[in-house]
Amino acid sequence: MTRLTRTRCLTTASLLSMLALGACQASDEARAAQDTAETSATITDTVAADGVIHPELWPEIIPPPLDPEVEARIDAIMATMTIEQKVGQVIQADSGSVTPDEVREYRLGSVLSGGNSAPGPLPYADTETWLEAADAYFNASIDPDGVETAIPIIWGIDAVHGHANLRGAVVFPHNIGLGAARNPDLIEEIYRVTARELSVSGHDWTFAPTLAVPQDDRWGRTYEGFSEDPAIVAAYGDRIVFGLQGRPGTDDFMSAGHVISSAKHFLADGGTANGRDQGDAQISEAELRDIHAAGYLTAIPAGVQTVMASFSSWWGQPMHGNEALLTGVLKDRFGFQGFIVGDWNGHGLILGCTSTDCPDAFNAGLDMYMAPDSWRELYHSTLAHVRSGVISEERLDDAVRRILRVKINSGIFEVQQPSDRPLAGNADILAAPEHRAIARQAVRESLVLLKNDSQTLPLDPGLTVLVVGDGADDIAKASGGWTLSWQGGGHANSEFPNGQTILDGIRETVEAAGGSVIHDPDGTSGAIADVVIAVYGENPYAEFQGDREHLDFVPAGFDTARLAELGADGTPVVSVFLSGRPMWANPEINASDAFVAAWLPGSEGGGIADMLFRIDPDFDFTGRLPYSWPGDALGEPLNPGDRDYAPLFPLGYGLDFGDDGTLAALSEVSGLADGDSAPDGTYYTRGQAVAPWQASIWSGRDSASADSLPVDLVGIQVLATDRTAQEDSLHVIWQSGMTGLRLDSAEPVDLERQANGAMELAFHARAFGNAPEQVEVGIGCTADDECEASVPITIIQGNWSEYRISLNCFADEGVNMQAISSAFILTLHDGGGEIGVSEIRLESDTDALRTCGDAAN
Repeated sequence: MTRLTRTRCLTTASLLSMLALGACQASDEARAAQDTAETSATITDTVAADGVIHPELWPEIIPPPLDPEVEARIDAIMATMTIEQKVGQVIQADSGSVTPDEVREYRLGSVLSGGNSAPGPLPYADTETWLEAADAYFNASIDPDGVETAIPIIWGIDAVHGHANLRGAVVFPHNIGLGAARNPDLIEEIYRVTARELSVSGHDWTFAPTLAVPQDDRWGRTYEGFSEDPAIVAAYGDRIVFGLQGRPGTDDFMSAGHVISSAKHFLADGGTANGRDQGDAQISEAELRDIHAAGYLTAIPAGVQTVMASFSSWWGQPMHGNEALLTGVLKDRFGFQGFIVGDWNGHGLILGCTSTDCPDAFNAGLDMYMAPDSWRELYHSTLAHVRSGVISEERLDDAVRRILRVKINSGIFEVQQPSDRPLAGNADILAAPEHRAIARQAVRESLVLLKNDSQTLPLDPGLTVLVVGDGADDIAKASGGWTLSWQGGGHANSEFPNGQTILDGIRETVEAAGGSVIHDPDGTSGAIADVVIAVYGENPYAEFQGDREHLDFVPAGFDTARLAELGADGTPVVSVFLSGRPMWANPEINASDAFVAAWLPGSEGGGIADMLFRIDPDFDFTGRLPYSWPGDALGEPLNPGDRDYAPLFPLGYGLDFGDDGTLAALSEVSGLADGDSAPDGTYYTRGQAVAPWQASIWSGRDSASADSLPVDLVGIQVLATDRTAQEDSLHVIWQSGMTGLRLDSAEPVDLERQANGAMELAFHARAFGNAPEQVEVGIGCTADDECEASVPITIIQGNWSEYRISLNCFADEGVNMQAISSAFILTLHDGGGEIGVSEIRLESDTDALRTCGDAAN
C-alpha cells in the first residue's frame, strides 16, 4: 500500500518537544529539525529498497558522561579476565538447556527463562521454586574457583504484562489495552509493580518494554504494541523504564525492588510486510526512523540498560546483522551506553550463519547472544573466531565492557544470593491490595466503548443478569498469550490464586445490589433475564502463532450466532469482546445493543463490572482506540496517513456514557472469498476443507475428490457425520487396507516456523462400532522430495476425543517442513473399520511436551 507522509510530528528532535507540549507543536528550533528530517525522508524514500541507512539523518541523542568510578571498576575487572571468560559473558542460555554447573564452567553472562522454561514440571512456577533455581545459578556464577574475578549472572524473563510466569502474581492488561488508556502515570505504576513482583522471585531483568509500533494488525504480536500511533508509544517509553529501573541520577535508580529493563525489538518488528512475525519491513528509511524508532527516543534518555535486537529484517537484511542500525544508529547516533542482546537464536537468521556459529551478528554490534539451546556450540565457535581474529579483541572488549557496565549499574556485584535480597520470597507482595487496585484501574481505563444504543450502559446491578460466553469464567482466555506459559490459554482459574474472573466480578457487583446472575456459557438454557452480558473473543496466542491472513473474527468457544437469538425478544445484549487486535466483528456488533472492546484485560475481571454497572459515578469510559478498527475483514494495513484510509472506527475513537452511542446497522459483507474466513492453520472445519487444501480419498492408484460427500472407491467410503453441528465431520469407512483420506495443496506450504514453534497437528476423532485397531496419521512434502512420514494412532471408542501430534515428529523423520503438500494423511494398512474425523488444524503445544502418536486429550 502506498503511504502518504504522516501528519504526526515525530521527526528528529521535534519528538521530545512534541511530547513535552502534548501536541504537534514545537519550538522554532524543533520545527527546523523537523523540516530537515522531512527533506531527508524524501531522500531516503527514493533509496529505501537498497537497504542503505544514513545515520546522520537520524536524531542525535547526547548521552550523559560515563561514571569514571564505574569505568575504572570495569577496567580493573577486565584486566583479570581471560578470553574464555570474556566470551562466556557474551552468551545467554535458557534455563531449560543449561545447568548451574555449566554456568560455572563456561562463565556465562546470563540465563533466561523462555515462555515455557520455568523450573519444575510446569511452564510457570511458584516463588520458592523460582528462588531455588535463581540461587543455584547465581551461586554457581560467583564461585571463584579457576578465575580471578567471578562475575554474577543476570537472569532475564519476559514479564510483559506483569510477572505472568509466577504463580500468584498480578496479570495486567496487555499493552494494547494500556495504549487505549493513554495514561503515562498509570503505565509507570504498572511497571513499578511488575518490578517489585519480579524481585520476589529473584529475577534481575525483564525483556520489556515492547516499543513496537504495529502497522498491520494481522501480526500475531499486535497486542504487545501499545498503538499504531508512535506518539503513544513514545509517551510510554521513558515512563516504563522509570517504573522498572527507577530514575537515573537518584537514589531510587536500580534500588531494591527494581530490575533491568530491555527495550525491544530494535527495529521495525511492527512494520513487516503483511504483518508477518519475523518478517521483512519493506519500508522507507524515513518510516523506519519516524515511526518505528519513536519509543527508543524516550527510553534511551530514560536510561534503559539493554536493547533487544529484532527477529525481523529491513529490506532483506536481518536486524541481528545490520551494523548500520545496531552500531551506526543505536550506539553511535542514539548514544546508547548499555548492551544489545539478541532474540531467541535470531543471529541464526543471518545469511551464512547458524544458531551455533555467527560472528557476523557480533561484529554488527550485538553484545550478547540469546542462544537458548545453542549456547555451548556458539561459545566454542565464538571463542575460535576471537582467537582467529574474525572477531577482534577490541569488539569483544567493547561488548564485555557494556555488559559489565549494566551489571555494575544494577548493583548485582553488591547483592546477596536472590533468596536473601529485599522482597525475595515475600508472597504478601504478590497481588498486594495496592497492586490489584492498580491492575483494576488499568482494566477500567483500557476499555473502549464502541456502541451504546439507547444508552444501554450503564446497567442496573439490581436486575437479573444472564452471563454467556466462554470468556466470562476463564482468566486465561481474558489474559491472552505470555500468561503462565508462552502461548497462554488452557490454564484453570485455580492457577490464578489472586485473580478474579469477569464472571465473578459481575456476580460480586450484582449480588451486592440485590440482583441475581445466571451463568450459561453456551447461551442455550433458555433462562429469562433482564439483560444479557456476552463475554467472548479470540483464544490466546503468542508471536507467529497469532499471525493471521485476515481480520475476520471467527467465533472460538462460543457461537456468536446466539447473540441475535438471545436479544430477539428485546432483551438488551451487551458484548464484551476479548481480542489482541481490532477485528472485523460486524455481525457481533449488529447483534449487540452495547459493544465493548475489552482487549486482554488480565486477572482483575472486576474492572469490567466496574464499568458495565458504573459502580462509581466518577467512572466513565475514557479508553480510546489505540488502533484503527477495520471496516472489512481483509486485514490490509490501516493507519492514518495511508491512502484510502477508511476505518469503521478511526484511531482515537471511543464513546463515553453521555454520548449518543446509537449505531446504524453495519454491512455484514466481510470482503473475503468463500472459505477464507476459517482461522489460519485450519485445514478442515465445518464440513469443508479450507483453501488451499483439498480433500480426497485414494485406493491403490485411484483417487477421488472428497470435497463433496458421499464418495467411495474400492475399499473405502467417506460420508458426512455430526460432531457439534450437522454434517460438520467426516465418517471414514474402510472395507480393506491400503486406502485412505488426505488433504493436499497444489502449492507447497512452509510449516518450518510452526515446527520450530512446537506446534501440533490436532484433530478430533472417534471410533464407530467396527473400529480399526490402529490408523496411521501423517504429512508429506512435494512430489519432488518424495518424503512422507506418519505415526500410529489408536482411536478411542465412544465419544469424540482430541488427538495431537507434534510437527517435530514428522520433521525428525525427514519431512521437509518448508514444502508441505499434504497436511493430513489418514491411512489404514490392514483390515477394515470405521472412524469419524473432525476439525483438522494446527494448535499450540500447551504442555511443551512432544507427542508422537497415541495421545488423546
